[in-house]
Amino acid sequence: MRLATWNINSIRTRVSRAVDFAVREDIDVLALQEIKCKPEQFPYAPFEEAGYHVEAHGLNQWNGVAIASRLPITDVETSFAGMPGFAKGHEGPDAPLEARAIGAMIEGVKVWSLYVPNGRSLDDPHYRYKLHWLDELRQATAAELAANPELPLALVGDFNIIPFPEDNGDPAIVEGVSTHVSPEERAAFFALESAGVTDVVRPLIPEGFTYWDYQRLKFPRNEGIRIDFVLGSRALADAVTGASIHRNERKGEQPSDHVPVVVDLDFADADDDGDMPMIFA
Repeated sequence: MRLATWNINSIRTRVSRAVDFAVREDIDVLALQEIKCKPEQFPYAPFEEAGYHVEAHGLNQWNGVAIASRLPITDVETSFAGMPGFAKGHEGPDAPLEARAIGAMIEGVKVWSLYVPNGRSLDDPHYRYKLHWLDELRQATAAELAANPELPLALVGDFNIIPFPEDNGDPAIVEGVSTHVSPEERAAFFALESAGVTDVVRPLIPEGFTYWDYQRLKFPRNEGIRIDFVLGSRALADAVTGASIHRNERKGEQPSDHVPVVVDLDFADADDDGDMPMIFA
């Protein structure tokens, strides 16, 4: 299985790029974030013509997640257990859920396409919502893997967290001032390891950004950040045979501000201790 994640930043604007990438790179499963449309507005036809079935979850022109697969998709979920909601001026357990998660079983692999809340600023209620959202994700993941320790589970998407200083090439993002780099956010990211998942790309691709702001020549200057990840359970990590970050997708006409991250999985060789190739596309 070839699994990719991509914050597409409006699928209706970039459907051709998404489908062309999936076909060209022989992607089996493409997890999308920030599709910015309702399911009835999703451009299914180009995906279907290319051999992909799509499950989409969106509520309005913001957020939204989807999974496109040329393998059968079953057991679709649009929230994880305990997932909190948010609305400005409306805090509490009954706050409406946003379209930030979609999960499904695909050939025995549980895939979650996730768009973690941004946080906005350190003193914004959205920041506390972000930390709450991540903690509930941790708990839901731990419970799922406790019930099925051998499950190949992939949490993929835009996590809106820069885990390590070397993942930050943007001088405008400053520790102690900005979101994405606060100790609390980083702790929430690393806490997911205690739930049973780990970054399966970093061991193969230790360097490389996945997002560059559109403004102030961030991309030509390579002032990017690494915020898009594939976190896998032990059963999934053991099956990883390769990974790639597709930096060139930030080039050309109407690019997303994010680029795809891809992992190759081979469960037949999951117990093989052979060397894994390093790729930076």
